[in-house]
Amino acid sequence: MASEDVGVGVEMVLRQILKILLATSCVWLWVAISAAAEVSFQKVQNKTAFAKVLGNSRTIREIPLLSEIERPTSSAQHLVQSPTPTNPLQNQGEVVQVTGVKANPTPQGVEIILQTLGGQQLQLLNRTAGNSFIIDVPNAQLRLPNGDAYTFRSEKPITGLSEITVTNFDAKTIRVTVTGEAGVPIVKLYDSANEGLIFSVASTAQRAQQGQQPQTQQPPQQPGLQTQPTQPSASGNEPIELVVTGEQDGYRVPNTSTATKTDTPLRDIPASIQIVPRQVLQDQKAVRLQDAVQNVSGVTQAGNYGGTGAARYVIRGFEQDGNFRNGFRDADFFTLSEIANLERVEVLKGPASVLFGQAEPGGIINLVTKQPLSEPYYAADFTAGSYSFYRPTFDISGPLNADKTLLYRLNVAYQNSGSFRDFVDTERIFIAPSLTWKIDTYTTLNLDFEYLNNNTQFDRGIVAIGNRPAPIPISRFLGVPGENDSKTTAYRAGYRLEHQFSKNWQLRNALSITINKINDNRAEPGDLIDDRFLDRNFTNAKFETDNYSLQTEVIGKFATGSIIHQPLLGIELNRSEGPLIFSRGILSPIDIFSPVNNSVIPTNPLTTFVNRQNRTDRLGIYLQDQITLLDNLKLLVGGRFDFTEQKSDNLLASTSTSQSDQAFSPRVGLVYQPIPAISLYASYSSSFVPNIGTSVNGSTFDPAQGTQYEVGVKADLSNRLSATLAAYQITKTNVLTTDPNNLDFSIQVGEQRSRGVEFDIAGEILTGWKIIASYAYTDAQITKDNEYAVGNLLESVAKNTASLWTTYEIQRGSLQGLGFGLGLYYVGDRQGDLDNSFVLPSYFRTDAALYYKRNNWKAAINIKNLFDEKYYESSQGSDTIYPGAPLTVLGTISWEF
Repeated sequence: MASEDVGVGVEMVLRQILKILLATSCVWLWVAISAAAEVSFQKVQNKTAFAKVLGNSRTIREIPLLSEIERPTSSAQHLVQSPTPTNPLQNQGEVVQVTGVKANPTPQGVEIILQTLGGQQLQLLNRTAGNSFIIDVPNAQLRLPNGDAYTFRSEKPITGLSEITVTNFDAKTIRVTVTGEAGVPIVKLYDSANEGLIFSVASTAQRAQQGQQPQTQQPPQQPGLQTQPTQPSASGNEPIELVVTGEQDGYRVPNTSTATKTDTPLRDIPASIQIVPRQVLQDQKAVRLQDAVQNVSGVTQAGNYGGTGAARYVIRGFEQDGNFRNGFRDADFFTLSEIANLERVEVLKGPASVLFGQAEPGGIINLVTKQPLSEPYYAADFTAGSYSFYRPTFDISGPLNADKTLLYRLNVAYQNSGSFRDFVDTERIFIAPSLTWKIDTYTTLNLDFEYLNNNTQFDRGIVAIGNRPAPIPISRFLGVPGENDSKTTAYRAGYRLEHQFSKNWQLRNALSITINKINDNRAEPGDLIDDRFLDRNFTNAKFETDNYSLQTEVIGKFATGSIIHQPLLGIELNRSEGPLIFSRGILSPIDIFSPVNNSVIPTNPLTTFVNRQNRTDRLGIYLQDQITLLDNLKLLVGGRFDFTEQKSDNLLASTSTSQSDQAFSPRVGLVYQPIPAISLYASYSSSFVPNIGTSVNGSTFDPAQGTQYEVGVKADLSNRLSATLAAYQITKTNVLTTDPNNLDFSIQVGEQRSRGVEFDIAGEILTGWKIIASYAYTDAQITKDNEYAVGNLLESVAKNTASLWTTYEIQRGSLQGLGFGLGLYYVGDRQGDLDNSFVLPSYFRTDAALYYKRNNWKAAINIKNLFDEKYYESSQGSDTIYPGAPLTVLGTISWEF
C-alpha cells in the first residue's frame, strides 16, 4: 500500500513535469510533421492500420485461437504456419517484444511459452534439420521490459530431448530450436489469450504411445537454464514452473543504437562497433572505465588526469577529448565516469560526426547506463582487496505501482582505497537514481540523475630520463604528501521522452545536463635539472564545466516499392561553459632517487596566471536513412551540418576572443550478406574538430577534417558467438603546425594518417565457456608537418595490441557453479610524444579469476597482474608517466534476488 501511495505522488509530480516539457520544447512541431507523413503513408495500407493511427485500440491477433483453426497434427513437419506476407512492410513491420519465456513440465512432456503483450501479432515458419525441429518467429525479439536482449536455454529438460533454446536469430526473428536425442521431437502449437504462444513438446514416453520406438528410460533431469530458475518442489506430484527472467546474451550483444541511434543489429551496420557488456565488467571485477576498454581492439589509454581516473583514450591512433553517455556528449576529458551504473560500454570505430558532432576521427566511447526494470530486482556486492581496497555496491529496481507504469532503479557505490603509489588514497561516493513513467501505451518518460564525489591525492606519476621511464620504484610519489588534494564533484541529470504515434513513426526528445567541478592543489613536475633533480611547481586549479544538450529526433519507416526506408531526422543544441582559474608558485627541486617530501609551502606566493570564462555553443542538424534494398543488401547514408561558436573571456587581461565554424559530415556504407551468418561491408565517413586560434594575419583556422575508408566482414559463428574483422585508413588534414616564417604562430598544412587491421570476437564458444578477445595492428604517423619529423609515430599508439578474456563455468555435477577466468593483455611499444623523444616499453599482463555460484549468491577472487609485471599504462609527456599496478588481489561476495 505504501509503494502505491508513493507511486501516485510521483505520478502527479511527473505529470506536471511533462506539461512543462511539452510546453517548452518543439515536440509538437515534430508530431505535426510526422503525423502528416503517417496519415499519407497509411492511406496506402489497409483500413485496420489507419484506424490505429486514429486511436482505435481494438485488439488484432494474426494467430487465431484453437477453436478457430484446424487442430494441428502431432507431426512436427505439419506445424501450423502463417502465410508468408507479400507486402514488404509486413516483412519489416512491427517487431513484437517477447518479454518472457517459461518452461512448464506437463504430464506429456514440457511446454514452452513465449509471453507477449496482449493483442500483438506473431507469425510462424518451421523446418527440421537432423534431430532438431526449428521454429522461426520472423517478427519478434526476446526483450526484457527495459529493452535488454536475453537467451533461454534448457538442457535435457525431459527424457528424449537434449536441448531447447530460444534465441534472437537476427534483428526481427526469434528462433526456437527443439533437439531430440534420437529423432525429431513431437511439437504442437497452442495459442493462449492470457499467456501468449505455447509450444507443447512430448517426451519419449509420449512418442512410444504413438507407436514410435522409445529410448531407454532415464530419470528426468531438471532444465539447465542460463538464468537462475525458481527451484522445483521436492514432491513429484506438485506442479513446478521454471521462469526465465531474462539475461543478456552473455558476452555477445547483437544489437546497438550507438552507430545509428536506432536499435539495429550489429551485422546490418557498415562499421566496426565493439560492445563490452555488464557481464564482462562483473567477471573481470572492473572498477575503472579503462578496465573495460582494454577488451576492445585499437583502443589504448593516453592519459589519466592526476590519477583521478578521468582518462583520455586513443582510438585508431587519435586521442578523444571526453566520452559520450547515452548518446550525449559527456562534458570533456576531465569528467570522471563511474561504472557502477553502466549496462555496457560501446565503442564506435571511425569518424562519428555524422550523428555526434565534433569528434576526433578515431571513434567515440558511448556509456550506456542501467534502466529501471518492471520486475523486482535486488543485487548487492562487497569487494575487498590489496592496498586497503573496499567497495560495496547495491542495485535495486522494480515497479512503484500495481500496474507497473512507474518503475524505479537505484545504484549506489562507495569506495575507500589506498594505492600501490605512496601517499595516495581515494574515497568515492556515487548515487544514481532513475525513474521510468509509462504514461500510456505509446508514450514513455525516463528521468535519471547521478551524483559523484571523488577525493584523492593528485598524482602525476613518474618522469622519463633519456628515452625511457626513470629507473625508480613505480611506487615513488613526486608530489607533496598530504597537500596534493584533488576534489571532483559531478552531477548528471536528464530526461528522455518517447512517443510512438504509430507503429512506423516515433518521436524522441531528450535533455542531458552534466556539471563537473574540480578543485586541485598539486605539486607538479617540471624539467629535470641533471637527470636527478626535478624542478617542481605548486598549482591551485579551480574549474567547472557545465554541459547542456537537447536533442529532438523523428524516426520513421516507409516503403518505395520493394525498398524499405528507415529515416532519422534530428536536431541537437549543446552549450558547454565554465570558469578556469589557475594559480602557481615555485617549489624547491626534489631528488627523484632520494626524495625528501617536505616542501609544502611554495618559495614565492601563488600567482594567478589563468582566469578565463569559456563558452562553446553547438547546433547540429542531421539526417540519416537506413535503406533495405534487398533482404541481404542494406545501404546506410547520412549527413550532418554543424555550426559551432566559441568564446573566451580573459578576465586578467579584460579581453575577449571568439570564433565561429561550420562543417558538413557525410557517411555512406553498404552491407551485403551472401548468407545470413556473414556480412560484408564497406564505408566512407568523415569528422571535424574546430582549430582554435588565428594565423599571423589574424584569420581564424578551418576545422581539422578526418576521412576514413573501411572494409570488413562480420560473422555470426553461432547463435552465441560473433566476430568482426576490419581494415581501415584514416587521414586527418588541416592539422595546425608551426609557421616557419613566424614561430609564434601556426599554419594549417599538417596531416596525420592512421591505417590498420582489427579483429574482435565475443560470445559463448560452448555452454559455459565465454570469450571476448581482440587484436589490432595500428600504423599511425605524421605525414606532413613543419615542427615534427615526417614519419614520426603518433603518441600513445602501440603498433600491436591484443587481449583475451575467457571464463568457463562447470554446468552440472557436484562442482556445478564453479568457474575459472583467464585474461591476457599485450600492448606494444608506444611513443610518449609527437617528437618521439621517449618510449613506453611493451608489456604482457596476465589476470586470473576463480568464482563459485550457488543459488542467488556468488563468491569470487580476481587476481590482476598475476606475475607482477612492471609496466606503464600511459603518459602525458616526459614529466607525467603513469605506472600500472603490480600484483593485486580482489575478493568479492555478491547476492542477487
